[in-house]
Amino acid sequence: SSSEALNSGTHLQVISVWVRDPRIQKNDFWHAYIDYEICLHTDSVCFTKKISSVRRRYSEFVWLRQKIQANSMLMTRLPELPPKNPFFSLNNAQQITERMKGLQKFLEQILQNPLLLSDSCLHLFLQSQLSVSKIQACAAGRTHYSVAQAVQRCGLRRFHSQEDLQKDLSMSCDSDSDSSECRDPEPRIKDLAINKADNTASLDLMGSSQEETLSCSSGSA
Repeated sequence: SSSEALNSGTHLQVISVWVRDPRIQKNDFWHAYIDYEICLHTDSVCFTKKISSVRRRYSEFVWLRQKIQANSMLMTRLPELPPKNPFFSLNNAQQITERMKGLQKFLEQILQNPLLLSDSCLHLFLQSQLSVSKIQACAAGRTHYSVAQAVQRCGLRRFHSQEDLQKDLSMSCDSDSDSSECRDPEPRIKDLAINKADNTASLDLMGSSQEETLSCSSGSA
């Protein structure tokens, strides 16, 4: 585990992050990939949710680094991810462990930099169930829910209409060294037994709730 302390006045704010529990996820008989649980505990005012747990795969970490680098406009040097390995094997425990440790080290170093804590994509990556395409849309203000709402409703899986599902299913495949298949649509098919009335009601509820913003976002352009 790791604990990063940010000095804020007289109070020392702690951000602890773990990358753990690698699991093989199968899309079908031929295609599989590994994802990892990201656990975050914090008392930092920068985070809407103080305890969270999400699962992410290597290619999503690659996306996150590219996005943060673009958003920071090259003003800070980002830590490196564990390198892609063309011979990465889902059955090689040592390779999986080394990659997992490298991913945790990457997040530890990212969270040490106060300048990066105002990045909405980082918050959504760490504390929401949204796919990377949804993260990008939400951070750009193109969704009916705010960043804070997406974080607070993590795990409720209420953001997806039937139209959203079709978009996710038709998304192009992402390239990853441990597989070449498309990412699972989020939420998974079996979780989509949401009737339209329930879905519509939940969207109305979110639409009427007060918009929240991340505490750190106000200081960023």
